[in-house]
Amino acid sequence: MLYAQVHLTLPAWVHEHVDTGKAYEGDAAKVQLAIDLSARNVEAVSGGPFGAAVFDGNDRIISVGVNRVVPQSCSVAHAEMMAYMLAQQRTQRFRLNEGGGHVTLATSSQPCCQCFGATVWAGIDTLLIGARAADVEELTTFDEGPLPADWVGELTRRGIAVRTDILRDEARAVLRHYGEIGAAY
Repeated sequence: MLYAQVHLTLPAWVHEHVDTGKAYEGDAAKVQLAIDLSARNVEAVSGGPFGAAVFDGNDRIISVGVNRVVPQSCSVAHAEMMAYMLAQQRTQRFRLNEGGGHVTLATSSQPCCQCFGATVWAGIDTLLIGARAADVEELTTFDEGPLPADWVGELTRRGIAVRTDILRDEARAVLRHYGEIGAAY
């Protein structure tokens, strides 16, 4: 039989851990949420050390995501991808910023090559990043894949503002912990 649908879920703890009524003002508050999600995902043994959140122009959460690749047996279930898909389902728009609203993605670590590509098409205006791809590869066994040499320039040329190294040490601490415990989930 050929499967005709995909069913991906976030872990149940997300509902208790995320305050959807709160405004996350400023870059650091947004990235801190993504880092908190990544740390909780490792603690709960519910996926890899990556978290992401999509925010509207009023600093409110549209969606969040955590890495669910191994638990969901799905290579595209990265934190950013989960956040994008859930935001798209919630808003019923494949380009999240259609209609003029400003959309921000905050992520605990720099998007890999897959999530970089999705960022181009998802309708993101601002990308906020904690750890660098080099940090991910240094502290874990993950391969972030090939990115354009000037990946920031590529996004900027497409109208996406990129800010990096936001709470980088905190994001690196989650990656370091994951790497030290030798997790593979």
